[in-house]
Formats: sequence, structure tokens, C-alpha cells
Amino acid sequence: MFYRRLASPLHAARASVGALWALSLTAASLILYHPLVLLALLLGVLGAAWGAGVGPRLTRSLRMAVIVALPIVLVNVLVSRDGLTVFARLGDLGPFGQGNLTLEALVYGGVIALKVTLLILVTALAGLAIDPDELLRIFRRLSFRSALTATLATRMLPLLSADSQRLAEAQRTRPGGARGGARARVALLSAVVAGSLDRAMDVAATLEVRGFAATRRSTRRHGSLRRPLSRHDIAFAASAVAILTLALIGRLTNVASFEAYPQVDLPLNFGTLALCVALLAAVLLPFCDRRGIEP
Repeated sequence: MFYRRLASPLHAARASVGALWALSLTAASLILYHPLVLLALLLGVLGAAWGAGVGPRLTRSLRMAVIVALPIVLVNVLVSRDGLTVFARLGDLGPFGQGNLTLEALVYGGVIALKVTLLILVTALAGLAIDPDELLRIFRRLSFRSALTATLATRMLPLLSADSQRLAEAQRTRPGGARGGARARVALLSAVVAGSLDRAMDVAATLEVRGFAATRRSTRRHGSLRRPLSRHDIAFAASAVAILTLALIGRLTNVASFEAYPQVDLPLNFGTLALCVALLAAVLLPFCDRRGIEP
């Protein structure tokens, strides 16, 4: 679940444009509430993941999102007392009142769970397809030390993952075999944490020897090193603007209006279907241009 340069339009676009595109998807997920529109946005994010070549890896995030989403629906159904359409009566629950489960609470919990699923998938897609080093270079002009710290932290995560895999493999090759249960996991975690502390001390000593503690912000401009906007940069920037515009249109008009309480009001008309198609097109069209995507 770490970034790797692949041959895809999203990988070919600069990190700042990719981050803007991911933020527009996040904003659309928060602004919109109509379940059908959110499903269209979810389908677009999954299609974008396959277009970026990270579909199989994003499937693991989808499984995690489902595990998080199901308790949200369950808790909302059990806790919410709003809604007029009762589909189950659990009787008196003492301090929690009457246990009346309503259809409106179930639908609203499903909408919130769908939003959380979208946020998890968009975040995972951004982490898999947007270069973190290039993104952190943008913040280097604001705070060099903070950008350096964040860069080292993101670089350490794959190393810690590789350390844990090697240690687990070493445990399995012991004569008596690897111990199972919580004790083995605690031992593995302790070894990884101890190794990470040792590596952190080595990195800190190396940086001190090279004089990073006394580094001042460079006043030299690098304008000549800036690369021009590519077709993929323009495509994803236009996609981000289109996604955010469509989301605001759906929110401010009756095209994607949704009310869960006191009764579910879920209008479905031509405008709603057109908004779904437009969102799908805005998300997926930048992936149609496959020219110049070589790593």
C-alpha cells in the first residue's frame, strides 16, 4: 500500500495536480448526500484506481472500508430515534428508551457509511498514485525541516514493513517453528520498534554530520527547473474543477436533494441520472489519454 511509479495518466501528472484532483473527490464525497450519486462517485473512484493500475491494491482498502462502514450503519440504527417507518420493535431498553428501529435511520446510516467508504478509497488512491516526495517538495519552501521530517517518515514506513516481513520469516525458520498467538505478535512488534529506534538514531546522526541542523532556506530561485504543464496536468486539473462544480450544483439544486428524516425523500429524475453520468465522465475521462505515461 505504498506509492510506486507506474505507467498511468495519474502517475504521469505532477503531484500537486493529483493532490488537487483527490481533494476535489474528497469535497464531492462530503458535499453530496444522494445515495445514487454517491454510488456513481464510488464507481468512478474504483474505475480511476483500475485506470491508474492500482485496482487490486485498492480492493484491500475496500475490504477495510466495509469493515468500518458496517458498524456505522448498525450503531445509527440502534441509537437514532428519528424516523416514522418502524420495521422492528425491541421493546423497552431501559435508559435508552424504546428500541424502535426505523427505516430512515437505516438509510441515513448507509449514506454516512458510503461517505466514509469513499473517503477511505480516495485517500488510499492518492497514497498509491501520487508521488509523496514530489508533494513534499512543495512544502519545502514553507518549512524545510518539516518537509524533511515528513519525507523521512514516509520513507521509513516501507522499511518498517520490510523489517517486519523479514523478522516474521526468521521466526518461521526457527527449529521449533514460529510461536503463534498474541505473544508472538508482541515479540515481533517489539523487535520492529527497537529496530526503528536504532535506525532513527543512525539517521539523526547522519543528518547532524552533514549539517542539516544549520541549513538555512535557500534564496536561489529554481524557475528554470520548473517543467511545463503536460496534457495530463491539464486534464486532471480540468477534472478537479468539473467534479467540484458538479458537486456544488447537485448540492445547491434539487437535482441531488436527499432527506432521511422524518421520512426518506429520495427524488430520482433525469437531472439525477445526468449528474451521475457527468460525475463518472469527469472522474474517468483523464484516464483515456494514455500518451506519455511511461515511468
